[in-house]
Amino acid sequence: QKVHVLPQTVLYIADAETFSGHEECHEQKKARKRNSKETAIALEKLLPKRCQVLGLVTPGIVVTPMGSSSNHPQEIEEGEAGFALLFPKIDGVKIHTFHFSKDLKNRVFDESKFAEAGLKNNPDLRVVLLFGYNSWKSGATRFLHQIVNPLNEKSIILAGGQVESFTSLTSENNNAQPGDACGVVGLAFSGPQIQSATVLLDQDVADERTAEAAMQRLKAANIPERNTIGFMFACVGRGYRHYKTKRNMEADAFRKFFPNVPLFGFFGHGEIGCDRIVTGNFVLRECNDIKDDLLHGYTTVMTLIHLGSTK
Repeated sequence: QKVHVLPQTVLYIADAETFSGHEECHEQKKARKRNSKETAIALEKLLPKRCQVLGLVTPGIVVTPMGSSSNHPQEIEEGEAGFALLFPKIDGVKIHTFHFSKDLKNRVFDESKFAEAGLKNNPDLRVVLLFGYNSWKSGATRFLHQIVNPLNEKSIILAGGQVESFTSLTSENNNAQPGDACGVVGLAFSGPQIQSATVLLDQDVADERTAEAAMQRLKAANIPERNTIGFMFACVGRGYRHYKTKRNMEADAFRKFFPNVPLFGFFGHGEIGCDRIVTGNFVLRECNDIKDDLLHGYTTVMTLIHLGSTK
């Protein structure tokens, strides 16, 4: 007897070439936008109507084929690639999407929107994956700071990066085209059984030895590896260019220390994250009053999210 598990939340990421094709002139640019929307609609038709969907377009992809531990994670910096993570209903875990777009009329962000999105006054909030889009637009960096800074709490893991664009956000009725403004989309993971940790590989991490040292720090967090997902958010300036033409360096280092954890992510235009190695009661081992710097360039953020034990 076949058992079908329906997804409740879906995160899919594809590189720009896969999702929209090339454009060489103004007229083709219009066609590209239509094609992107049509592709998103076609993908969503394959999913249940009540499913929350977040779709992102990025310059490059990090993927473990089929999410299987028998396959090595791959850093795909050129060529067509993409993946989809389908999250079913998980007892004790809530995963939801959110979207904050920049209000052109108001320079101050209304922080009451955090509570509406479940990002404030939520004692079970554990992990927030944040993705800024249209970062090249005027005011985009300032707006990203307005979102990230209030969420910069020691009890929450924050990770993510700047993407080219987002194509899907079906949890809300949003008539505005994603390309019309800049903003932040993301996934929030809530639940007392969730465990997470993250490390930042800065510009000084530039060879196999230092990359593996970062993975050792992540390993020391002692996050259970069963029912755990790894995320890698890297700068487009890293990869084989940063490691002197040696490809797949960071994904291989992750695989060495986490052979049974699938790794997913992307190469983007800026990274969100820091070193946050936490204990079982979700308190930092080293705690101080200085807030972490969460916005970076030419770095890689590696994150583990454990969704609890499976019965």
